[in-house]
Amino acid sequence: MFYIIGLGLGDPQDITVKGLEIVRKCDRVYLESYTSILTCGIEELQKFYGRPLIVADRDLVELEANVILQGAREENVALLVVGDPFGATTHTDIILRAKEKNIPVQVVHNASVLNAVGCCGLQLYSFGETVSIPLWTDTWQPDSFYDKIVNNFKNKLHTLCLLDIKVKEPTLESLTMKRKVYLPPKFMTVSEASQQLKQIIKRKREAGEKPIVAEEVLCVGLARIGSDTQKIVVCNLEIMSAVDLGAPLHSLIIIGPVTHPIEMEYLSQFSLNNSGSFLS
Repeated sequence: MFYIIGLGLGDPQDITVKGLEIVRKCDRVYLESYTSILTCGIEELQKFYGRPLIVADRDLVELEANVILQGAREENVALLVVGDPFGATTHTDIILRAKEKNIPVQVVHNASVLNAVGCCGLQLYSFGETVSIPLWTDTWQPDSFYDKIVNNFKNKLHTLCLLDIKVKEPTLESLTMKRKVYLPPKFMTVSEASQQLKQIIKRKREAGEKPIVAEEVLCVGLARIGSDTQKIVVCNLEIMSAVDLGAPLHSLIIIGPVTHPIEMEYLSQFSLNNSGSFLS
């Protein structure tokens, strides 16, 4: 049997009872380590689970999935993922590969950022399409995510922005070498995401357009959702571009033009000026 088990968002104890029982009976347990991270290290997980874990990096999960699935018809093999198993297309792909090999699959769900962002007070049914904001480079600066934010805004919906993480990314120079050299881990912050959005807005103005989503739009910055150090801040995009929420992982929400009074009442406790009113 091949199991894919969600770990939730915070610490080792966020795994479900069902998931923990499966982990403890499996012959091999892999920990997927690149689509997201927990706020604890692998040592804490191993201590709580009472068993060793095999770290599954990007190459192993995407390029060598057969190694993970090997023997899963005769043995119990598990892949642990942060959040919920269906929070990333990578996990959907490995399930399809298992089914192609006639390997039975069982999924154990858990909380993910897609529903945990409700902790800020915005109603989940008022969100539109979720977007991913990539870390720009000097030569690569895509901006299609802004158009999706605008479409949600036009439809009076909020936008959850998932911020880029880079774990075990090879350097450009090493791609042509036999031995890959990896960049240090990089996790996008709400400040960096906001700065990139501001640059897109600036370009729109320079092109003679009037941006529909501009610096005055109200935003929510979230850090380490589900952990004891969770932090939430509400302010406009201009101010968010200078906010420091500390350690990863961060998420950004662009609030739609229409909000329910209860949403605004709940959001007010996270306003930067601590007075219940929003900085704009």
